[in-house]
Amino acid sequence: MKLSDQKKSSYLSISFSDNPVNVRAYTTLITGGFSTGGYSEYNLAAHVDDDLSAVKENRTKLIEDLALPSEPVWLDQVHSDTVIHVDEKIALEQSGTSVLQADASVTEKKGVVCAVLTADCLPVFLCNRSGTEVAVAHAGWRGLHAGVISNTLNAMKSSVDKLLVSLGPAIGPEVFEVGEEVMQAFVDKDDLNAPAFVASRKGHYLCDIYRLARIELQSVGVEQVTGGDFCTYSERDRFYSYRRQQKTGRMANLIWLE
Repeated sequence: MKLSDQKKSSYLSISFSDNPVNVRAYTTLITGGFSTGGYSEYNLAAHVDDDLSAVKENRTKLIEDLALPSEPVWLDQVHSDTVIHVDEKIALEQSGTSVLQADASVTEKKGVVCAVLTADCLPVFLCNRSGTEVAVAHAGWRGLHAGVISNTLNAMKSSVDKLLVSLGPAIGPEVFEVGEEVMQAFVDKDDLNAPAFVASRKGHYLCDIYRLARIELQSVGVEQVTGGDFCTYSERDRFYSYRRQQKTGRMANLIWLE
């Protein structure tokens, strides 16, 4: 789908190493919406104390701009490893205030829009080469450590050698500082995670969340991984960042089969 120049300022098209013709994936940007103040302008989250009427207008704009085949299946994200299969019935029944608690969703049904909301955490987009299955996962460091990526792969029917992955906008490795306990938790889980952490000051490390995701994907045999060159914290004109400003909006990360 081609977007007008005006609409392009509100969306980032997500690409894979080999793009199936019927897979569509986007991340929303912060411009072109109806929210104001710290949520300016295109907040898609209903749980961050933004004016709900503005959020509703933004969600209507989202559906119209991208010609979405259905309302996105919004999730109640809790930094877990929970993955759900969504189908037409769930997508049609779900209202703007009725949400399912999970941090990733998978579908093989055309016209069902999988979605996660982010503002520094990593959105992981997945599809198979034949364009018959898609998924998206919300992977902050807690979700990554819990195994949300592996659980999403396990929830998909496609074998890992048939999968394509694109890493969407997340906080970059030059600014994402974590405590020693976070670093140690990942290293204790897998020694291969150690290079994703660089000491910054006593008891603190810069964390490369993109690298952590790539290490996990590579460990289970996923080779076709693109993306991972954004920084939500530094690119303030394009993305929301919870680390930069806690009272802020959320980007929507969407994927569906046409």
